[in-house]
Amino acid sequence: MAPYCVLAARLRHALNGGIRRYHVASVLCQRAKVAMSHFEPNEYINYEKLEKNINIVRKRLDRPLTLSEKIVYGHLDDPAKQEIERGKTYLRLRPDRVAMQDATAQMAMLQFISSGLPKVAVPSTIHCDHLIEAQSGGDKDLRRAKDINQEVYNFLSTAGAKYGVGFWKPGSGIIHQIILENYSYPGVMLIGTDSHTPNGGGLGGICIGVGGADAVDVMAGIPWELKCPKVIGVKLTGKLSGWSSPKDVILKVAGILTVKGGTGAIIEYHGPGVDSISCTGMATICNMGAEIGATTSVFPYNSRMKKYLGKTGRADIAALADEFQQYLVPDPGCQYDQVIEINLSELKPHINGPFTPDLAHPVSDVGAVAEKEGWPVDIRVGLIGSCTNSSYEDMGRSAAVAKQALAHGLKCKSKFTITPGSEQIRATIERDGYAQILRDVGGLILANACGPCIGQWDRKDIKKGEKNTIVTSYNRNFTGRNDANPETHAFVTSPEIVTALSIAGTLKFNPETDFLTGADGKKFKLEAPDADELPRLDFDPGQDTYQYPPKDGSGQHVDVSPTSQRLQLLEPFDKWDGKDLEDMLILIKVKGKCTTDHISAAGPWLKFRGHLDNISNNLLIGAINIENGKANSVRNALTQEFGPVPDTARYYKKMGVKWAVIGDENYGEGSSREHAALEPRHLGGRVIITKSFARIHETNLKKQGLLPLTFADPADYNKIHPVDKLSIVGLADFAPGKPLKCIIKHPNGSQETIMLNHTFNESQIEWFQAGSALNRMKELQQKSS
Repeated sequence: MAPYCVLAARLRHALNGGIRRYHVASVLCQRAKVAMSHFEPNEYINYEKLEKNINIVRKRLDRPLTLSEKIVYGHLDDPAKQEIERGKTYLRLRPDRVAMQDATAQMAMLQFISSGLPKVAVPSTIHCDHLIEAQSGGDKDLRRAKDINQEVYNFLSTAGAKYGVGFWKPGSGIIHQIILENYSYPGVMLIGTDSHTPNGGGLGGICIGVGGADAVDVMAGIPWELKCPKVIGVKLTGKLSGWSSPKDVILKVAGILTVKGGTGAIIEYHGPGVDSISCTGMATICNMGAEIGATTSVFPYNSRMKKYLGKTGRADIAALADEFQQYLVPDPGCQYDQVIEINLSELKPHINGPFTPDLAHPVSDVGAVAEKEGWPVDIRVGLIGSCTNSSYEDMGRSAAVAKQALAHGLKCKSKFTITPGSEQIRATIERDGYAQILRDVGGLILANACGPCIGQWDRKDIKKGEKNTIVTSYNRNFTGRNDANPETHAFVTSPEIVTALSIAGTLKFNPETDFLTGADGKKFKLEAPDADELPRLDFDPGQDTYQYPPKDGSGQHVDVSPTSQRLQLLEPFDKWDGKDLEDMLILIKVKGKCTTDHISAAGPWLKFRGHLDNISNNLLIGAINIENGKANSVRNALTQEFGPVPDTARYYKKMGVKWAVIGDENYGEGSSREHAALEPRHLGGRVIITKSFARIHETNLKKQGLLPLTFADPADYNKIHPVDKLSIVGLADFAPGKPLKCIIKHPNGSQETIMLNHTFNESQIEWFQAGSALNRMKELQQKSS
């Protein structure tokens, strides 16, 4: 591979003083054909197509392009005719691959089975990381998970074999770490059924979190729709040093933009400071961009990515990327919709929380703020790892802190857990001694899985309802997120700060300035950690946990028992009857923050992710009802009795009554959890009306045939009361950009009309009319056949 590209570079320089008249590099590099990954030797990177599409669009727009635009527009289905306007038009795209984690893959594969297609059209993978509960430690927890989830793992394994999907077995690691190690590369467009898919932007890819129905579109070979993103530029200058880390970059950005400030935009990092951040550090920053609502985040291709590609056995991809580098970095003079500047040399360590990832504090201030606010300052548990911070560098910096404490005879005052991001990371930190240092300081090594980050934590050290504080290197800290305890105050920070705070046992400790007392009674100060970015030896791959799909899986049987409590084949949703939605009841008017955790809780409910009817029993049980200030308690408008939200929805469905949900700002923030859209549709919901939506959730609702609508005047939220009835009129003339009317009927007989906006385009309106995007796909298949 490399010789062809070296020759191409020389030829290009020789032709007319370096002017590239002919695509010599493209031709020669194409002869070498570089595979997307070791696991798909016959699926090749197609930079030539990326180059061609970018040149078509650049000529049309006649302006410099950002990196985000290059990669996104480079994957257009029709670059010559596609209407392109940031923040307005919908793009039809051809992503390179799909990745699914096991909790969302169940519903995605059930939908793909329902489509009737024989095989996926693009390289796709399933990763078993969400169903392993943290309890006793890695090996025991993994064995327990394999036993408890055998039916689900068998379904995913056999479905993968039948439909041509690669299968990463439980214990392989967290989906995003596996993608970074094996599948992401500069210029790739990858969609994943998990909100933290943007992690792959650390390797220069546009990696976007979506719902399962979106993944089915791509796996079916249908152009995937995305509203043309705006581009927010984050210019980095200076250099990270001391206790500051890549995590602090995104914690700072989250504090600036808040949880919805990135909605509808790609965050594009650029500037001279980029080169001071490791590839896995860039991935950390991109990963947590999901917490500000961004479509995704991305860094330009540079030497740190090249180094990582080489260390993970992909030097051939790096050599190819070198040849096409001009298409993997932004054009000089490109324009951003907004620019944020951060001087890394001045950046201080941050810790964000509790209860929201955008409440930013410098570590030096958080203790005083906690005392003032009445937050517990004693730290019960410190947790490092997760998809956000489980790289070799992360583990090394944490071990460097732990080693200093051990040298002075100290161990962690708080409980301390470590989650390796992948089997490769686990095996390598065991070989290089990091794991043992972390054990010696009091740590418990958990399985290579999501674990407590997503609520898979059998926590025993407190009782539910007990007020306490935990610190994590995770990404999300919504109420009850980690342990289902609404009184747990969770803070997110870097792994090294978590380690230092766990040793001290209190939020009032600032490792930059404060001293600890050693076992000998002498005071000492922790030095800022230093660790290798990548292992000096090659990575130890550990156990082989990948299952290749057979060349022909047509004879493979996929077993779904009709009596299963974990899996359920899907029935098509009902088609729209062509009439306005009249006299709908209000299931709940939600007060305040309503994330996908509130709408479809995780934790113990993960076991029902493949059974729509069973998991629908968690619908909106975490949302606060404005009528009484309680969770999971709503008035049944037909009986006037208060009861659980899912039970009330089922009663309305049984009685043939349609219902709506009223929400506040950024409704559906958080996970890509498609179940948060499937459940209300399954239980008879038709409309969700809010002040604003999180991007992924709004799309998920549309895909399932629901109407996500927003108040034209946000103050109209106050006009609707839980006892009112609603009618949505004008659906016969439903059209892009045309508002809909909502008639509010009050119990006293009076009524008023408000206007509602929507973001449906023509094809999305067809999803609604057909009952769901999947129904529409089947209709089109029937017409074509």
